[in-house]
Order: sequence, then structure tokens, then C-alpha cells
Amino acid sequence: MLRLYRILRILPLIVILAAVAVVSDAMAKTPTIDVLHVKGTVNPVLADYVERGIKHAEETGAIACIIQMDTPGGLDTAMRDIIQDILDSDVPIIVYVSPSGSRAASAGAFITLAAHVAAMAPNTTIGAAHPVAMSSEGEMSAVDEKVVNDAAAYIRTLAETHGRNAEWAEKAVRESVSATEKEALDQGIIEIIASDLDSLIDQLNGRQVTLLNGQVVTLDTRETIPGDVKMDFSENFLYIISDPNIAYILLSLATLGLIVEISSPGLVFPGVIGGICLLLAFYSLGLLPVNYAGVLLIVLAFGLFIAEVFTTSFGVLLAGGIVSLVLGSLILFKGGPLFRVNPWLIAIVVIIIAGFFIFAIQSVVRAHRRQATTGREDLAGKSAVVKKALQPEGMVLFRGELWSAVSESGPVEAGEEVTISRVEGLKLYVHKK
Repeated sequence: MLRLYRILRILPLIVILAAVAVVSDAMAKTPTIDVLHVKGTVNPVLADYVERGIKHAEETGAIACIIQMDTPGGLDTAMRDIIQDILDSDVPIIVYVSPSGSRAASAGAFITLAAHVAAMAPNTTIGAAHPVAMSSEGEMSAVDEKVVNDAAAYIRTLAETHGRNAEWAEKAVRESVSATEKEALDQGIIEIIASDLDSLIDQLNGRQVTLLNGQVVTLDTRETIPGDVKMDFSENFLYIISDPNIAYILLSLATLGLIVEISSPGLVFPGVIGGICLLLAFYSLGLLPVNYAGVLLIVLAFGLFIAEVFTTSFGVLLAGGIVSLVLGSLILFKGGPLFRVNPWLIAIVVIIIAGFFIFAIQSVVRAHRRQATTGREDLAGKSAVVKKALQPEGMVLFRGELWSAVSESGPVEAGEEVTISRVEGLKLYVHKK
């Protein structure tokens, strides 16, 4: 009986462990499709995220990896890194331009055509992949023409690799043509139009894809479970600060904070914030196509602002600093509209910074005009009591101290009050009240 009682006591635990094992085994056998979410500008942070997502799909045995994408384009180097990860992948990669209203423009078009399966949601577009590097006159130089030819050849071979419309792909680079999802399907640019992720997974069932190593994979998406592979905290943070507008704000805050700390040593807080913002700005600028002439103009602007605080220029230096700041902000990044700082943001930053320095300049002017409250200048106009008759020299008592004094208005008897005119060395010059 005792043995039976012990068995009955541990029976619930045995049942629970068995249930967990069965569920875990079922989950392990359930096929999964990893889903990455690409939204925004293509840059190195996004490339690292895609690389991590594809490796996760390979390591966990996912049957495929879907890149759900909405992008206006981005950096060529980051785009090529993503494409290389797609081509080298051991699992099929599906690029899905989604949700409705999304686009795969510029670098996004290259990435879509590099996928093993290309899909789009209703009301989406693809194309406009012409390189944005142009001369200052708006005409292509010889170097720019080489860039276009290279891009055209690259997108053509990507399309041909997966049996897609190579002629349209080349036009997307040379002529910036675009296509809707229906036009893309009709012209052989994509293979699937899917209204949502479930519809896409259903349509993927039974499709055959050929990997780079020649392996032919038949997708079996029945009873598959889509699994989100999202950016982690660090990737999200780094991606946010790699935005041109955020980089501009960080640079402005860094410069302002450091200037406040230099001009008023000991405040600490502005210096700490400025230093942190400066490091983040350096990281962000390192990810973006920076025009160093713009950076130098911004540095010059703050130099002129500081000079205005300590120099009487009647606003000339301040005006020059504002002009330099505006010009530097407008040309801070190169690479076309995609990396342009929002003009409204520039206006707000310029107004705030100019207002700060105008306030600082006014404070300095008021300080210079204000009567001194310490030091020898403080003695002028104050009253003292004669302790030893001034004939014309004698002694006076001022704030509990005896001073040698000289009368500038004739003899003064002891006990009378006099007014201090000036101080020379340790001698007071006084006159009768």
C-alpha cells in the first residue's frame, strides 16, 4: 500500500512531463517559415539584421525565410551585402513587398529581383532603380555613367538568374521605370501577388527553387507556422539613429552641449550630454554618405557664434554663423533626396541655436554694463568715515577697515563722512559729501 501511495503521489508529475515532451516534440516537427521585417532605408544596420535573420532560419531548420519589405532604397554597399546573403543562403528566400501601399524602390528593386521567389501585395510598386549620384549641373559624368552601367549589368544578371524579365530590370536602372504589382506579374518581374502573409504561404506550397549550390528545393508550406524574427533592442536603436534627421539632431546637440560646457566650466551635465551625443553622431555619420564640406560649415558656424559672444561685432559674426549653419545643414549629406535633412527640421534647429546665442550675447552685454559688485570697482561711490583728519592725507574707516585716504575737496575733520571717488593701489581718494 505504501508503494502504491508513493506512485499515486508522483503520477501527476509524470503526466505533466509526458505532456510537455509530446508538445515539444510536436512543435519541433512543425515546419516554420521565418519572417523578417524590413521597413525604411537600406543601410548597414539593416544589412546586419537581414544577415542575422537568414542565419537564424538556417540554424533552426526553417523551410524558408520571408523578407517583408517596404523601402525607398538606400546605400549601394548595404544593398549588395543583403543580396549576397540572399544568394548564399541555404534556405529559400522570399521577398514580399508588403503591406498595401509599400514599395521596393531603388535598392529595394535589386533585393526583390535577387530573391528565390518575388511577391508583392496589392497596391504596391517596384522599380525606379536609377543611381542618384549626379554632377552638380544635373548631368551624368563619365564616372557616373560607369556606375549606371555597372548597376544595369548587376540587376540584369540578378533577374536572369531567377528567370525574370531582364530587359525591364535594366530599364528600371537606366530609365527609372516602375511597375505596379499587376504589371510586375504580367511582365514576369515577380511570381506571386498575395493579399497577406497567409495567402503568400499558401501560394508558396509546391514551388520549386534552385539554391546557389544547385540544390532544388520544393517548398511544402502545409501546416507551417510563420515565426517573426524582429530587430533586437540594439539593432532598433542603431537603426533609429542612422536616420539623417536623427544624425543631424545629435550633431547639433553635441556641439551645443560642448560649447555650453566650455563657456561655463563646471556645469558637467551639458558636457556629458554633449559627449554622448557626439559619439552617437559619429557612429550615425559613419553609416551615411556625409559631405564633409557640410560638416566644416557647421563647425565654422558654431565658431562664429562663440566669437560673437566674446567680440563686439554688432551681429556680423552672428549673421555669418547663421548663414554657415543653414548652408552646412543643407549639404550635410550627399546621395539625393533619400538622405536629405528635412528643411523644417533645419529651420527649427537654426532658430533654437540662434536664439540661444542671441540670449547669451545679451547676457554678456548686460553683465558688462552692470555696475561691479565686487573688487575695487565696488568702492567708487561708497561712503566712509574719517578717523584721522584729512590734511589732505589721513585715515578713513570703510567696512570695518582703516584705509589711507587723500581728500580731493580740502581738509576734512575726523568723524565726518566722505564719498570715495577712486582707488589707486591701497589708497582711497575721497571728497566731502
